[in-house]
Amino acid sequence: MQAPDKVAAPRRKTRQIHVGSVPVGGDAPITVQSMTITKTADVEGTLQQVYALAAAGADIVRCTCNEQEAAEGLAQIVPRSPVPIIADIHHQYRMALAALEAGVHGLRLNPGNIRNPEHIKTVARECKDRGVPIRIGVNAGSLDQRLYDKYGGATAEAMLESAQIELAYFEEVGFDDVKISVKASNVPLMIQAYRLLADHTDHPLHVGVTEAGPPPTGLIKATAGMATLLAEGIGDTIRYSLTADPVEEARAGRQLLEAMGLRERKSVDLIACPSCGRAEIDVIDVAQRAQAAFGEREIPLQVAVMGCVVNGPGEARDADIGIAAGRKKGHLFVKGQNVAVVPESEMVEALVEWAEFIVEHGVDAALSKADLTAAKAAADADRAALLAEQGDDANASATRVELIRKTVGAP
Repeated sequence: MQAPDKVAAPRRKTRQIHVGSVPVGGDAPITVQSMTITKTADVEGTLQQVYALAAAGADIVRCTCNEQEAAEGLAQIVPRSPVPIIADIHHQYRMALAALEAGVHGLRLNPGNIRNPEHIKTVARECKDRGVPIRIGVNAGSLDQRLYDKYGGATAEAMLESAQIELAYFEEVGFDDVKISVKASNVPLMIQAYRLLADHTDHPLHVGVTEAGPPPTGLIKATAGMATLLAEGIGDTIRYSLTADPVEEARAGRQLLEAMGLRERKSVDLIACPSCGRAEIDVIDVAQRAQAAFGEREIPLQVAVMGCVVNGPGEARDADIGIAAGRKKGHLFVKGQNVAVVPESEMVEALVEWAEFIVEHGVDAALSKADLTAAKAAADADRAALLAEQGDDANASATRVELIRKTVGAP
């Protein structure tokens, strides 16, 4: 497969911490996080969701710890989880201490609602003794009222100061195993806050747009914020905060990192033409069926679905494998070379079959098993027939050029 393009800016250099066995920051891969929506006291239900999140691409999972029963549930969940577990703590510092007793791999504290300095330092001391990291989770919607008053509302500067106040408490007890987030539901504010934070600390940053909402709008908002920062080299771990099944969060996070070349591809990258008058098939339908057929299979290839054989293979020549429709047939191509012709009704099945073969045996083996001469001849014949039907110059460009020249040259 073609190596993915890299983001424009170099990755921001940060310290590295470990959440369980998962490194965060430094030169570690950017990680994906999500959060369970079950009651943590429901051990089996929560574990089922944790496993689903891990399968969808989550490297770390957060669970709420808001009551004694939740902490007791964590004691049973942590040793059975396939990924590190972070306890989400609000208001009650004793829940943080209880979560540590349960064996969690990390804590998330909101400095906006745990404000007693001694309580904060007590938790930090315990984390230091146990080697457990803390995320300072600043949220624009729950800052200390004094910061709202000082800055006239939720501003990037107010969010930065909230994080700095918490860091100062940690420093008093010699604790620096920290990552930080400064989330907001307003995308421009979130971007501004993270840029400001990145200028003031070398701690790893957890990036996200909080309360992004349901898809598709929530996906767009979250991607706009996170992709902007990632392209600037800012961010060591990410989370989509969607009003949806959290599996969608994990899947979206993984896909974002893969699309930006920040994680090695794990699943299919399906590309498809937007269709046009030349399309010989319902491209949307075929692309959707192909996406469903590949599902969650670990096939790290770029797969193309193109609507016609005239331009399809050329436009998708960098794809690992693809298929283009032509005169009731599907022309399969590998790295831009036609390798087979299949009935239109079998296009999706053939695409999956050849993709699996490439993953197992490689591109060269796929090309060697194909009758390249026959496949190319069939594609050329269908291409020629389609051009004959529609004309080499379907847009009548020569006539249009003459009209343009007359228009430009007119007085």
